[in-house]
Amino acid sequence: MSYTLHPLKKQRLQRSELAVPGSNPAMIEKAAESEVDYIFLDLEDAVAPPDKVQARANIIQALNDIDWKAKGKTISIRINGLDTHYMYRDVVEIVEQAGQHLDTILVPKVGVPADLYTVETMVSQIEEAMGFTHRIGLEALIETALGMANVEAIAAAPGRLEALHFGVADYAASNRARTVVIGGLNPDYPGDQWHFALSRMTVACRAYGLRAIDGPFGDFSDPEGYTLSAKRAAALGIEGKWAIHPSQIQLANDVFSPPEAEVTRARRIIEEMRKAEAEGRGAASLDGKMIDAASERMANNVLSVADAIAAKG
Repeated sequence: MSYTLHPLKKQRLQRSELAVPGSNPAMIEKAAESEVDYIFLDLEDAVAPPDKVQARANIIQALNDIDWKAKGKTISIRINGLDTHYMYRDVVEIVEQAGQHLDTILVPKVGVPADLYTVETMVSQIEEAMGFTHRIGLEALIETALGMANVEAIAAAPGRLEALHFGVADYAASNRARTVVIGGLNPDYPGDQWHFALSRMTVACRAYGLRAIDGPFGDFSDPEGYTLSAKRAAALGIEGKWAIHPSQIQLANDVFSPPEAEVTRARRIIEEMRKAEAEGRGAASLDGKMIDAASERMANNVLSVADAIAAKG
């Protein structure tokens, strides 16, 4: 191992992530009662310009009125982009008036590390002024060609950054890619056209201790397509996926939860490696296959997710 190591900054259960328009209070209340792990209340793409001010007020009320922790939810907001005049008010008003209930802020269309520095500076000053005792995390949406070109530098940004999300729709638009559905596959491409982008983002996350999250699949009438998309992402090391409709929540939870047989095998790997260690061996055998320190690290990855799911209840 290199002497330069970046351990995971923050463990959060994020198998499923529900996008909820801040302009729709009824949807916010329903989301709080769902089985989703993580919710972001949206001020950006899901909210029309005339509704953004009211959406901000709705979100402040929802953050203060709903006991998100008691419902087992990680709660976030997606602010408007840094290129708009809405962003600073999103940060100032929501963090000042309800920041004590906020886990993270999702920053859209991050293109360079300085975008995060801007938001971080504002949040730090507000937290200090308000006397908050907890630290609000930042998450970045990688959804432009510029963001992907700089994804390693963004992932390495110091401070509050906890996770990167792949925003496939805007990424496709930024690259002028031909698509048939948000997050879906173009039949003219021989395979998964999002593979490179997801893999590059995931490697950047793992190198710098961040969580890696896949974005939306637009056709919520196609559960099979969503599931296949999620499975492809999971195979690369992604740990969760957006749901743009409540019907996608359980699909994501199923795909990104380790099967019981996998958890059992992971525990057996740990047991056998402890026995080998006691006997002065660096490797062992399990079910006719060699296991070693790398096997133990993979097993611990499985068990960390299983333990987080169990803790959620």
